[in-house]
Amino acid sequence: QLQLVESGGGLVQAGESLRLSCAAEGDIRLINVMGWYRQTPGKSRELVAQISSGGSINYADSVKGRFTISRDNAKPKVSLQMSSLEPEDTAVYYCTAITWGMRNYWGQGTQVTVSS
Repeated sequence: QLQLVESGGGLVQAGESLRLSCAAEGDIRLINVMGWYRQTPGKSRELVAQISSGGSINYADSVKGRFTISRDNAKPKVSLQMSSLEPEDTAVYYCTAITWGMRNYWGQGTQVTVSS
């Protein structure tokens, strides 16, 4: 079993930066991929960025060049540095961990609000 504990989030103005962090607790040996999804009311949860245990990274096209995902495998912990934030980035952000057995775990979600 895994638990994901998120921190960060909040209210910022357009153009500002924000950092999200997520620490995994429990049987961390199970973890392969860690990342972030986001969701707005009435829409499906969408991938923001993810990073594998080997360091392979995927970003959503909408955040490329503005967001940077990083990972500390020793803890393990995943962070998302968000720069040049736009009102369209407003959403609840969820940390995710995918195990080697393809089971998906989720954090509780943290609100990011970007005002124009």
